[in-house]
Amino acid sequence: MATLGVNIDHVATVRQARGGQDPDPVAAAIIAELAGAEGITAHLREDRRHMQDRDIDLLRQTVRTSLNLEMAATPEMIRMALDVQPAMATLVPERREERTTEGGIEVRGREKELAASIASLREQNIAVSLFVNPDIHDIRAAVKTGATHVELHTGFYSNATGLARDEEFERLKDAALAAKKFGLIVNAGHGLDYNNVSPVAAIDGMGELNIGHSIISRAVLVGLDRAVRDMVKLVHLKA
Repeated sequence: MATLGVNIDHVATVRQARGGQDPDPVAAAIIAELAGAEGITAHLREDRRHMQDRDIDLLRQTVRTSLNLEMAATPEMIRMALDVQPAMATLVPERREERTTEGGIEVRGREKELAASIASLREQNIAVSLFVNPDIHDIRAAVKTGATHVELHTGFYSNATGLARDEEFERLKDAALAAKKFGLIVNAGHGLDYNNVSPVAAIDGMGELNIGHSIISRAVLVGLDRAVRDMVKLVHLKA
């Protein structure tokens, strides 16, 4: 059965808009866990546009489920992960000019480079996931890096409509099946919301769904506790 990992980056985005301490992403993580979230995800960007180093340190001390640290595959971020010791490190692409992560990490041609970083993390018992497009070639390349997980980029599915969405959903299913056959644990995320999440959650073998923007957006109107509980129900809903 799929599980829910709540991404709290957007709580920090609101805080950084004015500076100061509120709203506190660490407090948001605690509320999310109490509401049924089975994991907490946070992306520490190189430009620190939302989450800050102190946030990550405090999350490591307070999260009681599992902490998934999203980060670029850079020496600075690898050192941060080795110091913080999250349950999982998810390597993602990162461009300064993007508003949010726009696609999967480039794996093909970088297998050896990524393998070195992944090996250093796994030596410290940190699970490593690669955020990849739902593409068989990227999944094959991910296997060569020594990653334990892949997180399938669901943005194409989430943004599509009509027949195009059906086609993107089939791509997700095929990618999940391929990843399982290669021995990888399958997660997914990006752009999932209350209207499109259940089919993805029902994909055979699906693990954690990392969802942030839609939950935090709904929380503005109904509160974080209810927003998380509503999403947990949809993620656990059997097709």
